Amino acid sequence: MLAIDLKGKRAFVAGVSDDGGFGFAIAKALAEAGASICLGSWPPALGIFTKLLERGKIADSLQLSDGRTLQFERIYPLDAAYDSLTDAPADVRENKRYKDVGDFSVQGVVARLSEDFGARPLDIVVHSLANAPEVKQPLIDTSRRGYLEALSVSAYSNIAFVRSLGPLMRPDGSFLALTYMAGERVIPGYGGGMSSAKAALEADTRTLAYEAGRRFGVRVNAISAGPWASRAASAIGFIEQMIAYTTANSPLPRAIDAKDVGHAAAFLASPLARAITGSVVYVDSGYHVMGMAVAPERPPPSGP
Repeated sequence: MLAIDLKGKRAFVAGVSDDGGFGFAIAKALAEAGASICLGSWPPALGIFTKLLERGKIADSLQLSDGRTLQFERIYPLDAAYDSLTDAPADVRENKRYKDVGDFSVQGVVARLSEDFGARPLDIVVHSLANAPEVKQPLIDTSRRGYLEALSVSAYSNIAFVRSLGPLMRPDGSFLALTYMAGERVIPGYGGGMSSAKAALEADTRTLAYEAGRRFGVRVNAISAGPWASRAASAIGFIEQMIAYTTANSPLPRAIDAKDVGHAAAFLASPLARAITGSVVYVDSGYHVMGMAVAPERPPPSGP
């Protein structure tokens, strides 16, 4: 039997603050395959997430198919807008949701992983991060600041991950990011620079695959997932409409599930995908191949 086996592997999944998004589904799938899991969680949401775990509020979501319970080795505070703690302005560092969590920067996570697990503790890194403060604004009305913030957190942070976490990766390590078709085609309403950030993320995936492959011996890929009604995606305001449209117009006329993305991620992180790098893998029921909407079926004519 050909199986995905990640026993003895350690994954760091960044961007998990609840049990409803792709990041959580990926963490769960990696754990199903045998990997141990560390998380990076946004400081303003970290306290809520840890309380949900402590109080058993998401206990059902933590159940694995073999009867085990998903456990997290560590949950680190992470705000990927900052490469180092000194990059964060004073009002952020002194904010009540930040000031007591320690170093929440990318370099802070690197230091904590090294302290907790040694020099080369990682096999898998998942970038499940995206944010645009003006996501509901049309691109043409997006401010320079809003646009650059979207690119900083949603795209540049993946470069920072590969550069900073690459030296912590064991041989044949795997980086994976999450993208969306708005980087290739127009999705009206998906604004604030997020479409530009996804386009940058995909272009960077190809370049990083070459550079990190030569420098660290690791692979770099992305998954372009179909729309999913996570809490974060629901902030866009029309996620249900997106799901209904893509479901009606996909070769496989069904909505995706977060598990679909988790399973694809586990494959890409596994030795079965050791020759796949620099790729954007679509997990969208085939919607990306369509060039026009499917005409609704007409009812058969009535009468003689």
